[in-house]
Amino acid sequence: MGRRSSPGPEGLGPAERALLVEGARAFGLALGADQVAQFDRYLRELLDWNRRVNLTAITEPRAVVIRHFLDSLSCLLAFPAGEGLAVIDVGTGAGFPGLPLKIARPDLRLTLLEATAKKVRFLEHVVQVLGMSSVVVIWGRAETLAHDPDHRERYDCVVARALAELAALAELCLPFARLGGRVIAPKKGAVAAEIARARTAISLLGGRLWEPVPVTLPEEPERRFLVVIEKVQPTPPRFPRRPGMPVRRPLGVSRGRPMEGEAWSASA
Repeated sequence: MGRRSSPGPEGLGPAERALLVEGARAFGLALGADQVAQFDRYLRELLDWNRRVNLTAITEPRAVVIRHFLDSLSCLLAFPAGEGLAVIDVGTGAGFPGLPLKIARPDLRLTLLEATAKKVRFLEHVVQVLGMSSVVVIWGRAETLAHDPDHRERYDCVVARALAELAALAELCLPFARLGGRVIAPKKGAVAAEIARARTAISLLGGRLWEPVPVTLPEEPERRFLVVIEKVQPTPPRFPRRPGMPVRRPLGVSRGRPMEGEAWSASA
């Protein structure tokens, strides 16, 4: 007699499904039954793979709904109007925020960029299991891909969640945005100081800050915002710098003399 297989990971129960639907409605989304089923399958695959690959420290289904799914969907509050937007998720990890956005908005043309090979294999698996079209998964680094003409200044929206502090995030993401496009970065806590430190970098890279968009998530008392940067000028060709430099030496906040092209700012 063969060994009995262990039960699969827990999916969305009735309470979690209701939480997801109501939370999405607060962002102006009406999720259908097929979309809820996709979120359920995504959750099951995430928890199953997480047994072998470090994808997330959040493993309780209700917490995943709030802190991964709904937090990702909040990005839509800052999306431009229009169908078929080209979106790139930089440093997507286990697919956040890109895959929840794609489930909610199947019209999006999505690129998922991730530097860790094991996570890339998970993303490729999930995209296939969920039957998604117009999704490209790329194994690579933003510092390299952003210099590729097929990706530089080609996207309507660039999203990044828990990628880096804002000054470094701007250098990694703004080169992908077309003129008039947007970088959207969910942040939590006191973001004013982080925004101030990033002003020089954002200006140098061709961006213009919007007023942060406040976000409320169920059962999450900590203040959350979407930091939105509009692309108003082309990013100088030398940016982003070589791998690792944007994080190690963020533009405008490095010690010592400013690099060529930088300007010190009292607010930065």
